[in-house]
Amino acid sequence: MTAQTDPRLAAQRIVADLTAPGAAFELVRESVLGAPTTLFAHRRRALHQLLAESVEHGDRTYIATLEERISFAEHAAMVSSLAHALREQHGVRPGDRVALAAANTPEWIVAFWAATSIGAVAVGFNAWWSARELSYGLEHARPVVVVADDKRRALLEEVGVDVPVLGLDEVRRLAVAHPGAALPSAEVAEDDPAVILYTSGTSGRPKGAVHSHRNLLSVVEFHRMSDALLAAFGDPTDPRERTYLLVMPLFHIGSLHNLAVPRLATGSKVALHLGSFRVDPIMRLVERERVTNWGAVPTMATRLLDADLSTYDTSSLTAFALASAPSSPQLKEKLRTRLPFASSLVDSYGLTESCTGVAVATPMDLAEAPGTLGRPIIGVELEVRDPDGRPLPAGVEGEICVRSAYNMLGYWEDELATTAAIRADRWLHTGDLGTLDDQGRISLSSRRSDLIIRGGENVYPAEVEGVLADHPEVAECIVLGVDHTDLGQEVGAVVVPATGAQLDTLEERLREHAASGLAYFKVPTHWRFASTPLPRNATGKVIRREIEP
Repeated sequence: MTAQTDPRLAAQRIVADLTAPGAAFELVRESVLGAPTTLFAHRRRALHQLLAESVEHGDRTYIATLEERISFAEHAAMVSSLAHALREQHGVRPGDRVALAAANTPEWIVAFWAATSIGAVAVGFNAWWSARELSYGLEHARPVVVVADDKRRALLEEVGVDVPVLGLDEVRRLAVAHPGAALPSAEVAEDDPAVILYTSGTSGRPKGAVHSHRNLLSVVEFHRMSDALLAAFGDPTDPRERTYLLVMPLFHIGSLHNLAVPRLATGSKVALHLGSFRVDPIMRLVERERVTNWGAVPTMATRLLDADLSTYDTSSLTAFALASAPSSPQLKEKLRTRLPFASSLVDSYGLTESCTGVAVATPMDLAEAPGTLGRPIIGVELEVRDPDGRPLPAGVEGEICVRSAYNMLGYWEDELATTAAIRADRWLHTGDLGTLDDQGRISLSSRRSDLIIRGGENVYPAEVEGVLADHPEVAECIVLGVDHTDLGQEVGAVVVPATGAQLDTLEERLREHAASGLAYFKVPTHWRFASTPLPRNATGKVIRREIEP
C-alpha cells in the first residue's frame, strides 16, 4: 500500500526546516520602526549589495528583449558608469530623488539600479500619466534628475521642468562613458527610502508609497526562499535557468519589486517585452527566450484566450499566475482548460503599499475554495478587523489589515494619509474588505470601497470626479465602474449638467477635458447625463449604490 502525503503538511514541514534557527532562511523577531516584525536573519542590508553580487553571474543573460540581450556583467558595468555620471555630473546624493518617466525599457532598469545603488531614491512615474499628472509628480517628488523616453520628455517640456532630463539615448551614452567605474555603493540604513511608486489617491491626488531597502530586500529573500522550497519539493531546475516574462509596467510592484529586482539576485533571466500588450511579439519572446514563469493580470489572460496560440511553442512555460486585479472562478477555469501552461494556475492578493503579495492561493487552494486568494505569505501577519480594530473570527467580514517587513514606510510627505493607513504597531489598514475561512485563507468582498480596476490599473473615482467637476457645464457628477469582459472594468461617469449646458455635444467636450488632465485609462468611456440631482444621504454624501452607470 502506497503512503499518501498531504502536500500542505509537507510544505509546512519544509518551510519550518528552511526558516529554523541556523537555516538559510532563518526567521527572527525584531523591532522595526518601533514594532515587532518577522525578518529574514540573513538578508542583505542595502540594494547595492545585490548589484555587487550579481557580477558572479557573469555572461548569463539578465535582460532579454526581441532586440538585444544584456548579461549580468554588462548590466553591472552599465550601472556603474551611469551611477558615476549621476554622482559626478549631476550631483546626485543619497536621499535625492531620480524620477523614471518611461515605458518599459532596459534603460529604465539600468537607471533604477544606478540611482538606488548610490543611495538615491528611484521614483517611478506612471508612464500613462498626462502632462498635468507629470507636473504634479515633479512638484511632489522634487527629483534632481529625470530619466524620460521621447513621449514623456515631450510632455515634460510641455509643462516645463527645471531639472536635467536625460533621454534614453543619453542614458545609453552615460552607461558606457565610464568603462572603468567602480561598482557603486552608499552608506544607507535599512529603513532609508529606496523607491517611491505612485498609487491613485482616494482624495483625488496620486500618493507616493515609499519603499525602503529593507522592504525590497525582504521581498528578495522571499523569492529566494520560494526557489529553495521548489528545490526541496524535488524541482531540479537551477533558479538561474528560469526565465521570467516581464510585461506589466516597471512602475508597478509586480514587475519591479517582484521580478526585475529579485532576478538580479537569483541570476535568472528577465524577458522584457517592449511596448503595449500584443499577443504576437509577446509569444515570440516566450518562444525565443524559453520563458518559464509568467505573472499576468486578468485582462492579459482574457486576451490570450481570444488568440490562436497553436503556432507558438509554449512548452517551456511551467508557471502561470494571476495578479494585480480580481478574477472570477469562471475565468480561472477557462484558463486551466484552454491554456496548457495554466493548468497549475495560482492567484494572489497584494497592493502597492505591501510591496509584494500579501497572500497566495495555490492550485490546491483554488480547487478547494474557488475565489480564494490564499494564505498569507512567509513573514506576513494578517487579520480581518472590525471598525474598532478588533480581530474578527473566520467567516465574518471586516477590513484586511497586515503587518510585515514588506510594508511600505508610508506615503511621501503625506503624514495624514500615512497615519490613516499605518496605525498602532505598524499594522497596514488596506481599506479592502474580506473574510478569512477556517483554513486561514482570505477572500475579498470589495476593494478599497469605490476603486475601479481597469486592466490592472487602479482608478480612484475621486480623482476623475475632481477633473470633471472643474468643467463649467458640470453641476455634479459621480464616477463608477462598469463591468467589461476584457478589462474587468471600465470607467463610467454620471453627470448632472449645469444650467445652459449644450447637451448634444457635451460628452465630446467632457471627454476632451478629462483627457487633457488624466491618463487615458482614467478617462470615462461610458457616459450618462441625469436630469435630476444625484441621490444623497442625510449627511449630504452621494449614495453610490443607488446610481446606475
